[in-house]
Amino acid sequence: MSIVRTALPLVLLTSVLTGCAGLQKTDWPTCAAVGGVVGAGIGATESSAWAGYGALLVGGTAAAYCWVHGDGDEDGDGVPDSRDKCPGTPKGVQVDANGCPPPAPVVEEAVVVQEETIVIRDVHFQFDKATLTSSDKQVLDKIATRLKAEAPTAQLTVTGHTDSVGSDTYNQKLSEKRAHSVVEYLIEQGVPRSNFVSVVGAGESQPVADNKTADGRAQNRRTEIKIQR
Repeated sequence: MSIVRTALPLVLLTSVLTGCAGLQKTDWPTCAAVGGVVGAGIGATESSAWAGYGALLVGGTAAAYCWVHGDGDEDGDGVPDSRDKCPGTPKGVQVDANGCPPPAPVVEEAVVVQEETIVIRDVHFQFDKATLTSSDKQVLDKIATRLKAEAPTAQLTVTGHTDSVGSDTYNQKLSEKRAHSVVEYLIEQGVPRSNFVSVVGAGESQPVADNKTADGRAQNRRTEIKIQR
């Protein structure tokens, strides 16, 4: 009988602690109460005088064990409460190793440049004329491909420029002829005519470099296509 009285308390205590290990920390009062009842039973196996001490001892031990080792999953996300940094996650939401939903993907909006100017300096035309050469057309073929990729609503403004060699009046007319020559070729290559809202010549009035040097004059002889999206 003494062996039974000695072994029975150990078996009951082990059962209580094992059961408490699976409970959540919020359930520790219940665990302690159960431990108290079991403790009373353990004390009763010795004498009624030990019942109170047994209830107190095992109840306290069970409560402490539950608090330290009890590790439930209150929100059911698969991450134990002891390392769940985002408790209360709604059911069905995917979480990371810390129990937190992954951050929402950042969607960056494409920045559309409303206005852009293409400067064509490699179109030289025939000397003192507005006639395109073969090399000029090869350059404009690339520009046409680029412009055809623009939205149908893109508005194109074309301006021709010359250097300062010759009179102002002559250069003004020459710049206009060259601007129209460029536009007509681009239209032939498939750029919609409706996209061109303005075709003008600025002559020598808007230089971007010094007309006193050959390099400067070459930079001033240009055609600009402004794209308004």
